[in-house]
Amino acid sequence: MAMKKQRSLVVCLSEIEDPRVGNGVRHDLSEVLVIAVCAIFAEVEGFEDMAAWATVKEPWLKRFLRLEHGIPSHDTFNRIFRILDPKQFEQVFRSWIGSVVGAMRQNIAIDGKALRGSARASDGPVHMVSAFATHLGLVLGQEKVANKSNEITAIPKLLETLAVKGCLVSIDAMGTQREIARCIRALGADYLLAVKGNQPTLHEALEDAFIGEWDNAHNIVQSGHGRQVFQIYRTLSNTGQVDVATWSDCSVLGRVDSVRVVAGQESKVETRYYIASGAMTTEAFAAAVRDHWGIENQLHWSLDVIFSEDARRLTADHGPQNFSLLTKMALNLLRQDVSIPKQSLRLRRKRIGWDDDGRMALLGLTPL
Repeated sequence: MAMKKQRSLVVCLSEIEDPRVGNGVRHDLSEVLVIAVCAIFAEVEGFEDMAAWATVKEPWLKRFLRLEHGIPSHDTFNRIFRILDPKQFEQVFRSWIGSVVGAMRQNIAIDGKALRGSARASDGPVHMVSAFATHLGLVLGQEKVANKSNEITAIPKLLETLAVKGCLVSIDAMGTQREIARCIRALGADYLLAVKGNQPTLHEALEDAFIGEWDNAHNIVQSGHGRQVFQIYRTLSNTGQVDVATWSDCSVLGRVDSVRVVAGQESKVETRYYIASGAMTTEAFAAAVRDHWGIENQLHWSLDVIFSEDARRLTADHGPQNFSLLTKMALNLLRQDVSIPKQSLRLRRKRIGWDDDGRMALLGLTPL
């Protein structure tokens, strides 16, 4: 299959419409956004840090930016990210990463995360739902959960902006809803949905289906950090246990039993259930479940530990949402950086923050 030509992130950023009006606009929007992307690698914690970093790096920035009015102030960075249309910003992000990923079959994990530093006295934190290509380790898009709503309404909106045809979409129990299953199938994708107590009838049907069923088992043992985890994966064909009209095209039922052993002490057995559409062997089911769990350590852990997302105190207007996407841009760029493949993401971020030439190459910047 022919791949689309990869688009430059810098070129994509130049397509965003400037939300500022009037004669007081001094700094080119695309230049401000390029500075922000560059600065995020230098461990900036907010807009004041961003402006300070850009001031130090002004001679380097002028190699490829005109900067007719010098470096923007931290108030300018703050104001732009507060009023920048997040839909436009996300559309550009999806256009860019879509050209990177291309049209290929893949597993896509959907999960939500709160931006804890965005909480205000009157409101809780901003909550974002992200789509993550598990094999590639790349964020495909994000959708903000509306105030006084939950992930159930945000997930279909996110899915409809992505090219998911032919993919397997996995979602935790919050997203196990009939409408979401129908949405995924209507988009030409298959689903893998976790089932918990929020769907009691479905959960009970799965419990009953697996009573006395020990065929098609696939065992996995994982060791590390002083513990062992024993997992048994099992699948059954859906032969009427789950209504396919209610749960669109449900064809596979899955069960995972897990036991942890730490310092010789064995935990209680933890059991999780799943439903899936499409053909799926037990081995493929086990791989897909493990892929979905990867969103926690590949995406959420990286955002919190490497980019300190939860510690970021941004609360006003679109600032938290836009800065979250800016961070995901940087994370995607780091995951594409293969110059030192065995280096950790943490060190890769530091190296790009230190190395002007490396940063220039990573972003595809060209001198004026």
